[in-house]
Amino acid sequence: MKKLSKKLVQLLKKKKLKVSFAESCTGGLLSSTITSISGSSEIFTLGLVTYSNQSKINTLNVPKKIIIKYGAVSFETCLSMVKNLNRISKTNISVSITGIAGPKGGTKQKPVGLVFIGIKKGSKTLVKKYLFKNKKRSSIQRSTVYKALNLILSFIK
Repeated sequence: MKKLSKKLVQLLKKKKLKVSFAESCTGGLLSSTITSISGSSEIFTLGLVTYSNQSKINTLNVPKKIIIKYGAVSFETCLSMVKNLNRISKTNISVSITGIAGPKGGTKQKPVGLVFIGIKKGSKTLVKKYLFKNKKRSSIQRSTVYKALNLILSFIK
């Protein structure tokens, strides 16, 4: 993952792009992964860990009705998180993550390992849904960060 992070930081520097993250189930792991790379201060602007529904509503301005209707782990919440993060951070690229890292908290409709990653660059916005099979919490978090790094890379190439 270190190699991937380094590649991303270098590419963002080269393209003079700034990035921001709003993380839930990864608890800041994506931000930590990027900031572990020397020189990341040139490209990394803001990292928010909006773990609770209340912080998603109060900090990211996710409408309460979206969380009530679709749940915190949903396409709609992830989309709202990334759009509002983009407004708040004013960065070129914004990334949002929401999911169920487990080992508890899953349901039949939303099992442990369900994660949504949102990315916004300019007028282009994408939300991807993933279902990680390894039910270990740390594995789900690391897999999510890995997917997010690859998603950002594919978005800016």
